[in-house]
Amino acid sequence: MSKFDLNRFNCEKIKMGENPVTLQRTSYPKPKIKNGLLVDKNGNPIGTKGDMYTKFIMDKILQEGAFDHDPRPRYEDFYPGATYDEKKRVVTTRDGEEIPVGEREDVKVREDGVVILVPAHTLSVNKGIECTYDLSKGESPMITLRPIAVKASIAEILWIYQKESNDLVLFDEMLGKKTWDEDHKVNNWWLDWALRDPNSGEFLLNEEGHPHIGSCYGETVRKRHMLRSQVLDAMKKNPDGRRNITCLWQQDDFNEAHGLKPCAFLTIWNIRHEWDGKDYLDMTMVQRSSDFATAGCINQVQYAALLKMVAKDLGVEAGYFTWKPINIQIYDRHIDQAIEMLSREPVNCRAEISINPDVTSFDDFTPGDVTIEDIPRDLVKKKNPQLKFPLGI
Repeated sequence: MSKFDLNRFNCEKIKMGENPVTLQRTSYPKPKIKNGLLVDKNGNPIGTKGDMYTKFIMDKILQEGAFDHDPRPRYEDFYPGATYDEKKRVVTTRDGEEIPVGEREDVKVREDGVVILVPAHTLSVNKGIECTYDLSKGESPMITLRPIAVKASIAEILWIYQKESNDLVLFDEMLGKKTWDEDHKVNNWWLDWALRDPNSGEFLLNEEGHPHIGSCYGETVRKRHMLRSQVLDAMKKNPDGRRNITCLWQQDDFNEAHGLKPCAFLTIWNIRHEWDGKDYLDMTMVQRSSDFATAGCINQVQYAALLKMVAKDLGVEAGYFTWKPINIQIYDRHIDQAIEMLSREPVNCRAEISINPDVTSFDDFTPGDVTIEDIPRDLVKKKNPQLKFPLGI
């Protein structure tokens, strides 16, 4: 068994004038790995390669992760009907519970209640993480330790690189959601990074009259048509080129209004002429920061799927997908969930990423053209049900 050092973590919190955290438990089974897969107590392989990497990384962060001192994100804890005593720095809920406000916490009083802005600390590592999957052999970043929203993750990667868009309504429409036409609501996680008027808080709308995330992600791609010009077109002209790179981190774009700066920002593409007579497309994705418990699997799955779609357009086999997160972290309010996932037994399956064989052009792929084969979804949901991950904004 391994144990998370909660006392050490809380000592740092208290030093900073913040309230300590409580956990449901601190101990979990140490992951056992053999030949690139998790093994059960009898030494038999179990779960996917994604499950193996997930447990390895979570254990490494909990045991070795450094504590950040001044995090940018904050949790927004809303207490409806509550009141705030500024002198005592105490929020009283409508049920009479008194909640002390930490020295580094801020308060926003609203007509319908009180919001406490709590620093969203993380434990993180900056070295020793690299995950590689041989897609030609069916290896996959997909996990069975909790359900993963695959269709939404594929819609997002196509929204960025195919549609070259920053339009939140278009993202919804790619998933068949029409909430904007019905009641002017956005129904995806990018809502928190939509551009708004600083005074009124209302959405800033684009030419289509839709909310958007400004000059980042898909808009950065659109300005440069980077996947088409720097990967698809370039590799068709010169398959052996070594300058096939897309980079979403563009300082000039950040001088304009924008939402979340790119996390998964860099891809490097190479064609490999293997000795078996086949040509393989390999790609490495570099990520400056990974909120691992929430999106680590999602980011890997969507970029592995992107590799398979681009390979199909180029007429080659999908080869190695490598994921290199530079700073990889678990948020303090995700530690319980991480320990729960470390304690779960994965489900035996291949969970292979599959793309529609009838689609040959990258421009023609839709979210429904990417599926996960050989994964018992109902069993995963029953055995390892979904977890909630509070988001730091």
